[in-house]
Amino acid sequence: MQEFDFVKSTYSGQDMNECVEVATNVVGTVALRDSKQADGPVIRVSDAAWAAFAGAR
Repeated sequence: MQEFDFVKSTYSGQDMNECVEVATNVVGTVALRDSKQADGPVIRVSDAAWAAFAGAR
């Protein structure tokens, strides 16, 4: 299984304490985690599901 390469969201707060990290380097999958808990749970969704969520209004 390929490792996720997480990056912090550009929408993180100024103090960087409220951050979501996202990984899009695994084909067909988007992974999300809390930057304060790097060893914590990872939410994995299909890239289609992520596109629908991100485009929702």
